[in-house]
Amino acid sequence: MAVLVAIAVGAAAGCGDSDDGAKRPAGEPTAGEWKTWVLDSGSEVSVPPPPKAGSGAAKRDDEKLKAAVRGRTRAEESAARRFTSDPAVRPWIDRNIELVASEPKDVPASSRAYSNVSVAMYDAVVAAYHWKYRYRRKAPDGKSIVPRSPDPSYPSEHAAMAGAASRVLAYLYPKFPKTRLEREAQDAAGSLVASGASYPSDVRAGLELGRDVADRVIANAKRDGSTRKWGGKRPRGPEHWEPDPGSAGRPNQPLAGTWKTWLLRPTSRFRPKPPPKYGTPEFTANARDVMRVTEQLTPKQKRAADFWEGMEGTALPAGIWNQVALAYLPDKKLSVPRQARTFALLNVAMADAGGAVWDSKFLTGWWDPRPITAIRDLGLDRRWKSYLGPTPLFPAYPSGTSGYSGAAGEVLAHVFPEDAPLWRSKAKEAGYSRLWGGVHWRIDVEAGLPMGQKVGRLVVERAEQDGAEKR
Repeated sequence: MAVLVAIAVGAAAGCGDSDDGAKRPAGEPTAGEWKTWVLDSGSEVSVPPPPKAGSGAAKRDDEKLKAAVRGRTRAEESAARRFTSDPAVRPWIDRNIELVASEPKDVPASSRAYSNVSVAMYDAVVAAYHWKYRYRRKAPDGKSIVPRSPDPSYPSEHAAMAGAASRVLAYLYPKFPKTRLEREAQDAAGSLVASGASYPSDVRAGLELGRDVADRVIANAKRDGSTRKWGGKRPRGPEHWEPDPGSAGRPNQPLAGTWKTWLLRPTSRFRPKPPPKYGTPEFTANARDVMRVTEQLTPKQKRAADFWEGMEGTALPAGIWNQVALAYLPDKKLSVPRQARTFALLNVAMADAGGAVWDSKFLTGWWDPRPITAIRDLGLDRRWKSYLGPTPLFPAYPSGTSGYSGAAGEVLAHVFPEDAPLWRSKAKEAGYSRLWGGVHWRIDVEAGLPMGQKVGRLVVERAEQDGAEKR
């Protein structure tokens, strides 16, 4: 998988250098009518018309553009290339990843964050395109140092994404300076003007549109139940999950399975059969299987286990899939609306798969133990250690990484059918990497992957009806 990422990154290295029409994807005149996630439609948030051609306001707009281009700094040039890179969502997904990695490990909260940020960007882009084709304002006549879209310029879709993502991130990560995120959005917008790609009024309207969309996404997120606190006690005994030996960690988000999902209703819809009971022959056979696998790990299996590990200080499992998609997309030359749509579909699927998995992990009577405690408690090997460690602070069954990966694989296989076998293969690799790492039983993977795949197919069904696939 690391090789795939390296190849994709290398293929993207030259993107975004100039206004070269040969590099541009086709226009998207119907993107403003695509189905949105939180907005009722792309027309829900009103955008005033741009300055009328030939008016005093239009002349002032043009003068400000020319002044910004003449005074362009190297920092602005760098920012323009960064915020129009392919995929254009990259700066904001990267910022989301950085914020996830800076916080204590919280797997369900991370997939919730990725989904809300991606949905905000997608809905903002759809809304921007609705108004682009309502007003049909032509882009500035002068040369731009970054590629321009063939679509109308007002409002700016890049500025709309910046306004939406920065505001949602400020809500999700209140400890991070809000002013810094606002400044990043302003810098993104200003750099587009300095690059010659957009009029000042294009980016002002885009920023305001994005912020208005963000407010609606935030209001929706505040109603998802994620702020409820768990006041229960974990069940005791070797048949139930407990932290690694020597650890006193509390379980991570036992109520995440009750959070409101994007599409999956009810969250228990794809709940698997119960895991084998502790101490039964089947359970003991699973324990011996993990021990055997750990003893016979190949270098390839170790690399996969390390790549997909997703421990504290990293992007976490859903974030790793975002990193993989970011590396893959540049070679596909998608339009900005299709880039934003890809990440919205991907992250909605993973967030809902996470909800399905967490619903099962913390069921009364389940709370399945991890290999490192059960193998020792069974007396099979009192000093046994997994390849990866420490193990996550939540029950084993079913596997979260497997659920996320099954969902991601199905969505990416649909969006990029030419590589469908690759995506499904990598989803399977990601799932089984948890067995190879010794932090999950084989049955955890065998339950988690199908759960995620079923959620992914739900999202694919929605994608087939969102208007983007009409021919």
